[in-house]
Amino acid sequence: MPQLIDAPTTVACVGSPPKTIEEFVGHVNTKSSEISVAKMISPPGWSEPGQTPEFLEISVVIRGKLHVEHADGSLRVGAGQAVITRPGEWVRYSTPGGEETEYVAICLPAFSPNTVHRDSDL
Repeated sequence: MPQLIDAPTTVACVGSPPKTIEEFVGHVNTKSSEISVAKMISPPGWSEPGQTPEFLEISVVIRGKLHVEHADGSLRVGAGQAVITRPGEWVRYSTPGGEETEYVAICLPAFSPNTVHRDSDL
């Protein structure tokens, strides 16, 4: 039977200045470990530590621009575009421009602080 998700749960984030994370599906809101789906709203100038996650992540930008650094360079992902990062790849996300960025992140398996492996955790 289909499951209605009445509302997302706001979860704590890493980075500065803080961004808003609203998890619709995942460990926190639905107790799901298979997949997570969250809406992110990153303020201008937001950045977080680099990471080498164990999960595949798909980020779909709704508005603004998401900056994605990786081992071979960087990408600017604009509204209407998406980026896929694969398990074991080092990446760092940020929104260095002067505009707020809204995007949806989908992680397989679900995002977990135990499997994201941030540079600050090493």
